[in-house]
Amino acid sequence: MDTAEPTFFETNPKAGAVGQPLNRVDGRDKVTGKAKYSAEFNQLPGLVHAVLKTSDVAKGRITGFDTSAAMKQPGVLAILTHQNLPKLAKTPNDAEGKKAIGAPMGFLPLTTDQIHYAGQPVAIVVADTLERAQYAAALLRVQVAAEKPIASYEDPQAKLFDPTKVQDGKAPAHTVRGNAQAAFAAAPVQLTHKYTHAINHHNPMEPGATTAHWEAPDRLTIYDATQGVTRTQKAVSTMLGLSAEQVRVVTKYLGGGFGCKGSSWPHTILTVQAAKAVGRPVKLSLTRPQMFTGMGHREDQEQTLKMGATRDGKLTALIHEKTSTTSPWDNYAESNSKIINMLYACENFEASYQLARANVMTSTFTRAPGEAPGSFALESSLDDLAYQLGIDPLEIRLRNYAEKDHSTGQAWSSKSLKECYARGAELFGWSKRNPKAGATRDGRLLVGWGMATASYPVHNSQGTARARLYADGHAVVQSGATDLGTGTYTVMTQVAADALFLPVDKVRFELGDTKLPTAPNSGGSVAAGTVSSSVYMAAQDVWQKLIKVAVMDKKSPLYRAKAADVEVKQGRLQLKNNPQKGEEFAAIMKRAEMADIEGNGQGRYGSGYEDAQAAANADPAKKDQAADHSMHSFGAHFCEVKVDPDLGTVRVTRWVSVHGAGRILNAKTARSQIIGGSIFGIGAALMEGTVRDQNYSRYTNASLADYHIPVNADIPEMTVEFIDEKDPYINAMGVKGIGEISMVGVSAAVANAVFHATGKRVRSLPITPDKVLATKPVQA
Repeated sequence: MDTAEPTFFETNPKAGAVGQPLNRVDGRDKVTGKAKYSAEFNQLPGLVHAVLKTSDVAKGRITGFDTSAAMKQPGVLAILTHQNLPKLAKTPNDAEGKKAIGAPMGFLPLTTDQIHYAGQPVAIVVADTLERAQYAAALLRVQVAAEKPIASYEDPQAKLFDPTKVQDGKAPAHTVRGNAQAAFAAAPVQLTHKYTHAINHHNPMEPGATTAHWEAPDRLTIYDATQGVTRTQKAVSTMLGLSAEQVRVVTKYLGGGFGCKGSSWPHTILTVQAAKAVGRPVKLSLTRPQMFTGMGHREDQEQTLKMGATRDGKLTALIHEKTSTTSPWDNYAESNSKIINMLYACENFEASYQLARANVMTSTFTRAPGEAPGSFALESSLDDLAYQLGIDPLEIRLRNYAEKDHSTGQAWSSKSLKECYARGAELFGWSKRNPKAGATRDGRLLVGWGMATASYPVHNSQGTARARLYADGHAVVQSGATDLGTGTYTVMTQVAADALFLPVDKVRFELGDTKLPTAPNSGGSVAAGTVSSSVYMAAQDVWQKLIKVAVMDKKSPLYRAKAADVEVKQGRLQLKNNPQKGEEFAAIMKRAEMADIEGNGQGRYGSGYEDAQAAANADPAKKDQAADHSMHSFGAHFCEVKVDPDLGTVRVTRWVSVHGAGRILNAKTARSQIIGGSIFGIGAALMEGTVRDQNYSRYTNASLADYHIPVNADIPEMTVEFIDEKDPYINAMGVKGIGEISMVGVSAAVANAVFHATGKRVRSLPITPDKVLATKPVQA
């Protein structure tokens, strides 16, 4: 047999399914109710319901429980507290346990009598119906010795400290490049501004939910609303002291996540413990108010950005300082400084962080964690610089365009930002912009135009997939990925169809189960690149195996050919130098009496991706150069607002987004991703903010009635386009993620438009009418 390095085959995206605006393959199941979410596995034998009893106070100690009235209610099976809940093999309450579990929070409720934050679970009530469990929970009395809490970094009792690392230990708290302090002091133009951000909560349509079924004393199945079944499997099995194989996690459909379902939060393991305690399957769904205290949030924070520049607008220094609130146990803070460090050409940079411990739960990833708030400070300040120097805001970004990543010194793997600027400006009509702030009107309304840059990094990731091709011309492809609702089912069907040369309707893609090949979380914009690459590699494995069958088959036209000399075109195996000599895959399988053939593949996203010969758009000569490149997606947002000068209300009236994000797998779902992320950012810019009472450290607007998010009437028609970008390093499919970049820079684009409309620079999010009215115009 020929042992030469295998040859891989172009998926021919221009003629195939990849890139086409295919309708969602799971759409019919969703609109007909056939799709089952994690709280809808109601046919489990003996299923019962659990409700969390949560603390009204933010700090204190539990002194007792009065369960008498609750336990008398019909159907109540158990009231579980820290005193009688089944014990765990490991908890995240110490550093070693937290690391082993991969827990987002260094404290697990119901392990102690201490109360550390309002809304902390203090008991679980289990009953035969949801209504009975809810009523019994209302009757349960918890005696508490309350103490005075600390609410935020703004609390006079809060003590600021300098962490060594932020983002739960993943990023340094100090970065120094060049001599930013000296460069700033010497800069002819100096700007120093403070930016503040309200607390943001994720609020996906589907709340956190877990259904736990102990099928045997040592075998557990969990139906969980999670962005990553493998991560949840690891967390739960570690806490229980079981092997990963003993815990199965299933998530077939997810009603959004935005980061809050990216980790395993307390309610999941508490449901598992409750199911063990009562010996029956248990379902628990968080209420909408519990979503505000059960699955993290984007922290309240302020940033100070110092910007030094020459008189022609070239940046010479950037100094970034951030202060934010964290929990009593963890040093979580979004790493806002990363995007400030890399987005523009600037030789001198410095960043530092301060945290304050308060009686709040640990915050967590929220769509574009770090990049979204960091870009608000950077892009607003750059706009200020442009106006101060009389330079067009788009032009000042071009003057500071980074031809390399100054934070690492590396070349870009690909960068289409100039094309994004040009196309976005063309679509928006930017050249018609009046450069003077406050000078454009539509009747009595002030009209403003603003723009901002977007970027999001590639987080290295890897995963696996399995492809089974059947002789009758259909295929089943599998990977343990999660579909956040953004279209993973659909785009992976398209990738598999092209890679296996089958019609889309002959491919079934399965995901969301730890019994399937492992895949990373759907988060950090890694899923599309990693899973598509894995699927592509699994298909190549199918063809390599089938080639080996063909060249050993005496009846095949390819008998005794070298494997390296055989290519696959539209499902036909043929000689490269003599395409007439070959046959369809089905004929080969039929003679070999093969009902199916299975291939497995590992795909990667980022600098360590699979052999470049596997990449459809890669130059094999560059296969060892991937790690030498900085990998990011880039884009630009353009925004028009109309502001009522008397009421201070702001309405977004036009929107254009253009992005360079490698190969686009589906034109329709990709556009929807950008629209959704832009709406997310507009919400953060104009209305979203959770209010934490500074005396009691409780949220005062923990419901969708009071936590304002955009609705259809708030959003105009949106124009979204993509630059045709080829990245020879990123992964086998040349795919970059777009879930996060879609909201990076959005709040800044809105704020910049508000400034152009009014001459008022609002540096506090959200930009509500009271702030617009209270802010004085910037003096020219």
